[in-house]
Amino acid sequence: MTAFDAANHANSKSNVPSWRASQMDSALEVFESLDEPTGSEEDWRYVDYDLPFAGLAQIEDPGEPLSDGPFLASLTNNSGHVLIVDGQVLEVNSSSASISTLRDLESDEREFSVVAVDHNKLAAAHGAFANDAVFVDVVSNQVMDAPLVIEVQGVTPGSASFPHISVAVGENAEAQVLVVYRSADGVELLMVPEIDLQVVDGGRLRFMSVQNLDHAATNVVHERMTLGRDATGRLGEVGLGAKLGRLDLGVSLEGDGASSELVGLYFGEGSQTLDYRIVINHSGRNTSSDVFLKGAVEDDAQSVFTGLLRIEKDARRTSTFETNRNLVLSENGKAHSVPNLEILCDDVICGHASSVGPLQDDDLYYLQSRGLSKERSERLLIKGFFQEVIDRLPIEGLEAPVSEEVFRRFVQAQKEGRVA
Repeated sequence: MTAFDAANHANSKSNVPSWRASQMDSALEVFESLDEPTGSEEDWRYVDYDLPFAGLAQIEDPGEPLSDGPFLASLTNNSGHVLIVDGQVLEVNSSSASISTLRDLESDEREFSVVAVDHNKLAAAHGAFANDAVFVDVVSNQVMDAPLVIEVQGVTPGSASFPHISVAVGENAEAQVLVVYRSADGVELLMVPEIDLQVVDGGRLRFMSVQNLDHAATNVVHERMTLGRDATGRLGEVGLGAKLGRLDLGVSLEGDGASSELVGLYFGEGSQTLDYRIVINHSGRNTSSDVFLKGAVEDDAQSVFTGLLRIEKDARRTSTFETNRNLVLSENGKAHSVPNLEILCDDVICGHASSVGPLQDDDLYYLQSRGLSKERSERLLIKGFFQEVIDRLPIEGLEAPVSEEVFRRFVQAQKEGRVA
């Protein structure tokens, strides 16, 4: 393990292609010029970030991989498997997509990062120190009948890792990708993944992530999706783990007729913070998008949602909507929901909806009047609240374990008297 300094940077880039090493040099200058986030910045509002790079180190040799978890065990079929541990790619196999690692691309320069290196210090760190990556290419007219499963694990105490995943979907191709984030029990670490999703004309992508890190870990994901003409991107998000789990998501609908959907859920307990910062940008004409997120918090946990739907001046006949619903299940739980619209042209249909509150007394009264106990009534309402999202997740086969984990958390808190 080595500290985040010039010597570590030189070591990090020693085995990467020359074009990537040059990018890392430029990013290091930005990394050194930026301050750690404090929570006072608008982009980090409501969040206390308390894992500075000075207390972390980068891994030279990845640790021992974790055994299969419940989400992977539930999948009966896949089209391949990728394993990333402590930021290093350890396993790659696929029956329906071409997969390369960074070291495979010595003479094939790729656009490595679509996130601006000065976006924040964590994005700059990714640009400066990420020295391995997975590039998934689904060629034109190819159809993936089952998801490619990518495991992203963090196992080494005190480490910071920078997993990098790029997915390119060709013209009229159809792809499925599932990413599962996990970390070792009780291990404090930082994971800063970058996910780059490119879907060209007529392509279709179903992409889903399950964030299930241990509550001692911090996960800050920068994810970007770009859609071409008549392209479709369906995103799914399940946020369950991490001390701080943050998704910084940007979707660009650049081609006419492009369509995107984000469906997700999150459930925070203990002192977790689950943080979602989303920007959906419409620049093509006749585009559509839908954001639908539901979450719950109990104990001292908090959730954050800030969503911006931006419609550019030439993006006529855009249709877009965002919905964020939150349940606060304990006295000290908090949920912040800030939807926004920025509309620069006419001839559009758009809107947003947001709610924060406890389980509804009227609904509880109705169920109890039919003979159900208060505990049973609450459980039914929790199931019903999340089922609408679970039924719409883009990757099939995960419905049962997701539902079971959310329900388990609530029932356990209910038995221990931790919900109001």
